[in-house]
Amino acid sequence: MTKMSGGDALISSLEREGVEVIFGLPGVQMYGVVDALRRNKNIKMIVPRHEQATSYMADGYARASRGIGVAMVVPGPGLYNAAAGLSTAYSSNSRVLMIAGQIPRATIGKDMGGLHEVNDQIETIKPVTKFQKRLLRPHEIPEGVSEAFSHLKNGRPRPVEIEMPPETMVESEDVQLLEASVFERTQPADNSIAEAVKMILAAKKPVIYAGTGVIRSEAEHELQELTELTNIPVITSAAAKGVISDEHPNSLGSGLTGEGQIKNYLETSDLIIILGSRFAIRYPAAENTKKIQVEIDKSEIGKFHKDVLPVIGDAKISIDKISKGIKSMGGTKLESPAEEVKKIRAILDSGEEGLHPQHEILNSLRDGMPRETISVWDMTQMGYYSRAAFKTYNTSTYFDSGYSGNLGWAFPTAIGAKVAKPDTPVVSVSGDGGFMYNVQELSTAVKYGINLVAVVFNDGYYGNVRRDLELDWGGDYGTSFVNPDFAKMAETYGAKGISVDDPTKVNDAIEEGIAANKPTLIDVNMLDTNEVPRPFAGRAPWTLPHDELLD
Repeated sequence: MTKMSGGDALISSLEREGVEVIFGLPGVQMYGVVDALRRNKNIKMIVPRHEQATSYMADGYARASRGIGVAMVVPGPGLYNAAAGLSTAYSSNSRVLMIAGQIPRATIGKDMGGLHEVNDQIETIKPVTKFQKRLLRPHEIPEGVSEAFSHLKNGRPRPVEIEMPPETMVESEDVQLLEASVFERTQPADNSIAEAVKMILAAKKPVIYAGTGVIRSEAEHELQELTELTNIPVITSAAAKGVISDEHPNSLGSGLTGEGQIKNYLETSDLIIILGSRFAIRYPAAENTKKIQVEIDKSEIGKFHKDVLPVIGDAKISIDKISKGIKSMGGTKLESPAEEVKKIRAILDSGEEGLHPQHEILNSLRDGMPRETISVWDMTQMGYYSRAAFKTYNTSTYFDSGYSGNLGWAFPTAIGAKVAKPDTPVVSVSGDGGFMYNVQELSTAVKYGINLVAVVFNDGYYGNVRRDLELDWGGDYGTSFVNPDFAKMAETYGAKGISVDDPTKVNDAIEEGIAANKPTLIDVNMLDTNEVPRPFAGRAPWTLPHDELLD
């Protein structure tokens, strides 16, 4: 044991877990940790301009590094501000550790009006974290950190939270530091693997649907081996774009929405092999076709579809065992799908089923980015369309906000990704509405030399909302902005600003921004929203007016 402060115990424990970066703010309850960070030479603290950005940056860092991102905020309003980013990480299965402060020990839960006090802080954060723990004394910190990292590494990856009162971080006592927590993959049951192999060998036209569980378990190689062994084509969820290259001859693409080639292929399949996904799709085929679901979280089995063969386990191990089982039985007798896939991809790539001018704009974005670029997409017209149409060649290079759908998340998340991958081009794509949610993080990018590119499509409105209100509700209300000159604003921060008049020719500006070796904002003059078709194939009934109850 060694006598040390709680702040030193925390930072030493994080260092043993391999943490290199913390995205945090040095608020009053965190002084003990900040002092320990100042004296530590192996962990860097990046200080955003708003607490919301701490969790977004940690999420981006976790996804890009394929590791764990760490955020730190003061209690109460600090944690509430960061909760938006935690909700995104939660919906996207991202490994984020939130370190939160607390009010003094003696006053917790007593509603005495202390600075930043909220009643039962742990309860408020439970909906967006898988584990929470309050550490009241320095000697509790190593075990608490180890437990948090064990939850981050094992099972379904989702955010966790630990919190400490201010005196815990400044007082000292004997502390026993621990070794790094252990990662153990969940083994699937042999009988479920055997049944899955049997179903695959009996299928006439199976299809694989791969989700982010494949990425989080680093099972890309196993997925590629399975599709090449069996000749079963692959569709991915939007969030899993790149888990298999869009150039692979067995890749049908992603973004299952609405009508079209991919939907038709799914509906004519007799077996859907769901790998690391909730598969929250309600097409007729999804209801009536046989299904195998490889899933780490057993609570997801049967949530959206009945009569599913569950394979509960780590995706990497499960897929590998399925492949070995198929090999042991002599393999499938399926013909290569390459020609059919090629025809489908040709239709998709031609834009025949696409939206215009989104298709042309998206192609220009793709042309401006090197193949290895990490792209981070906000809740914007181009972001929605990218889910189906943006070509992605490498795993962990396409980020969206999952079902959380947070507007304004893309730019700070991209900053975190660039911190994790400083030598890889990183581009965020936002509308003017979403970008202004976290525009202040231009300051952070410039301060720390985080040289990413931010593309902002500027139409002066919450464009998708404006279109819906005008088309379905009798007129627009409350969607217009007064915007700055974005390019000039970027220059005032010390970043590079570029203006583009034609959104279908943004590629040159992206290339210029990537080569600039400084943070770059590209202000793209977007077409009038009403001249751009809806990027959604369907509409939820509650987005339209009704004269009677919906249920």
